[in-house]
Amino acid sequence: MGKHTAFFHNRPTIAATYSVAGKKEGDGPIGKVFDYVFEDEYFGEKTFEKAECKMLSTAINGGISSCGCGKSDIDAIVSGDLLNQIVSASFAARDYNIPYIGIYNACSTMSEGLAIAAALTDGGYMSRVAVATSSHFSTAERQYRYPLELGSVRPPQSQWTVTGAGCAIVSAGGKGPAITAATFGKVVDYGITDANNMGAAMAPAAMDTLITHFRETGRTPSYYDLIVTGDLGAFGSRVLKHITGENGYDISFNHVDCGEIIYNIDEDEYQGGSGAGCSAIVFNSYIYRKLKDREINRVLFLATGALLSTITTQQGESIPCISHAVAVENEAL
Repeated sequence: MGKHTAFFHNRPTIAATYSVAGKKEGDGPIGKVFDYVFEDEYFGEKTFEKAECKMLSTAINGGISSCGCGKSDIDAIVSGDLLNQIVSASFAARDYNIPYIGIYNACSTMSEGLAIAAALTDGGYMSRVAVATSSHFSTAERQYRYPLELGSVRPPQSQWTVTGAGCAIVSAGGKGPAITAATFGKVVDYGITDANNMGAAMAPAAMDTLITHFRETGRTPSYYDLIVTGDLGAFGSRVLKHITGENGYDISFNHVDCGEIIYNIDEDEYQGGSGAGCSAIVFNSYIYRKLKDREINRVLFLATGALLSTITTQQGESIPCISHAVAVENEAL
């Protein structure tokens, strides 16, 4: 439908999910819905990077177990993370003996993975695909910003990288909320150069994908019970509502952002959460459970990603961003 949107007529389902979260995330407003919360930021490992890899493996194992199947029943793992050469995903995948599709779209990796898995299962190429992604505050912070030992004070426009990993098992059949459509985003760059201001950088990309989705599907914002963005945070969420409204689409009544709801923003965080694990653990716990319980029946999920690196930031480059949207819907009763 159009140039950017695919409809999945066989309605692949999200058969099961699993979420792994750090202590800070577990202490937040939705901490009780996470499947596993660990207290030690090293997760029993010697480095933060090994901890993130273990987080991701735990999420994948949990997703497979929750689906009621074994590793041999999974046809592929679609996974990515924020570290150089997506090493958390790649090192985790080496233990599975399962075809591995490594992807990178920064913090939009979860929705990108769901769209890819839906295409593979809807087309009849695979039966079950595990989609997983992760982030860890301590690995991402020292890669993208400053050494942890420096103790840098974060500016008020910044967000906190979520420590967490989420997995969804996308199946060609069975019961569960179905992925009915996906709109693949394009790179959007509005010239933001502040590596701490992720919300302002990513909001235009989310707007572009949203408007494309509405135009190509003929749907309006009211079609969805929730329009869920990934990690724009409090400021980015306000920017998105404003610029989307300027383009004729009012999402103020049903838009929520994973970065806003994962932490107690008024108490201890400036703008909320970010990171590939942010939308991964919120969607695969809080949002998914609401779909399963039919508290909501139609969700448009847009994770958002900033495609920057320390090298591009140090060279004064602006921040290109992207967002992919997947429509997840329950069957009508």
